[in-house]
Amino acid sequence: MDHRISLITLAARDPEALAGFYEALGWQRVETVPGMVVFDLLGQAIGIYSREALAEDMGVAPDTLGHGAMTLAHNVGSAEDVDALMAKAEAAGAKILRPGGPVHWGGHIGYFADPEGHVWEIAHNPFSPLRAEDGAFRWRGY
Repeated sequence: MDHRISLITLAARDPEALAGFYEALGWQRVETVPGMVVFDLLGQAIGIYSREALAEDMGVAPDTLGHGAMTLAHNVGSAEDVDALMAKAEAAGAKILRPGGPVHWGGHIGYFADPEGHVWEIAHNPFSPLRAEDGAFRWRGY
């Protein structure tokens, strides 16, 4: 197995409403099919998929999906960018879990939950600068 993630699927009770939240953050959908909305990322895609359909695909009951102890992280170029994106997420309907602020290891982070409860970390890591031409992230930079 290659060490990459191709598609991240977010289960949603209302895929269209959740897609609207991400569009309010500036994302652009690339496809909408029954029960699923897709957004391209740098080298991956995020699909917002009906919670019931995802459970059916897995062969489990929808109420067993729950919320895992996991975050999706989005790194930005500065502490100010963290704070600006946190404000934009809140304005779009996110629940702020931790406002942007300094963290013990020297960065600046904040956490929010999207309207369906998926948790995002917005981070500036001064030890992992983003690639200048496209903003791609790599641990300890390029």
